[in-house]
Amino acid sequence: MLERHLHFLRVEQPAAGETADGARDRLAAKFARGALRRMTHLGLLVGSAVDGLAIGLDDTVIYASTYAETRALEDYLTSFPAASPLLFQTSIHPSAVQQVLIGRQQPVRRFFPLTGRRRLVEQALLTALIDPAPQVVLLGGEERGTWMLDQGWASDRAFALALGLRTEAGGAIGRVAFAPDGADREAGPCPSLIALAEGLAGRREMRWRGAGGEFTLTWS
Repeated sequence: MLERHLHFLRVEQPAAGETADGARDRLAAKFARGALRRMTHLGLLVGSAVDGLAIGLDDTVIYASTYAETRALEDYLTSFPAASPLLFQTSIHPSAVQQVLIGRQQPVRRFFPLTGRRRLVEQALLTALIDPAPQVVLLGGEERGTWMLDQGWASDRAFALALGLRTEAGGAIGRVAFAPDGADREAGPCPSLIALAEGLAGRREMRWRGAGGEFTLTWS
């Protein structure tokens, strides 16, 4: 049995029509003014989700996103032939978390950006469960695309989540566990990242088969 205890949770679920500029107005108090204007929508959402969680040098940070900085990538591609170096910099997959860590001036020794589709959630959770750090910070999210959404290459929702997962049980609000070879045939398939975010926001218990065992999310 592998397990970690949930000590911090926040999910950002902005209004459907929110833009990066709208997020800057809504979340301005959480960021330094100089950093605010350069941040992407997803960077702002991830930064807001993790606001209030202390991250230490020896903590591990894991980032899960299928599409990541969709809007920066869209703008970068449409900037050709005069390609924008800033848009290129902010369009890379780990950009949202890098924006947050740089803004905090926060170094970490282990940072694992993960991508995928059907198995992304269990990949991220399994990475968190086997990591040796006392605290693992699991971040995730997506931006809503425009023309890339029409092509099936982007999320139709913008959201972000932040979990603080520790080894100690005292004071925890929940528990994430993996039992090898313990999969119940009635357990469902691995949830999508947005389904995980919705389950966390609603404090719903979750259970699914994957990676040769069973994952469970329970609440204290």
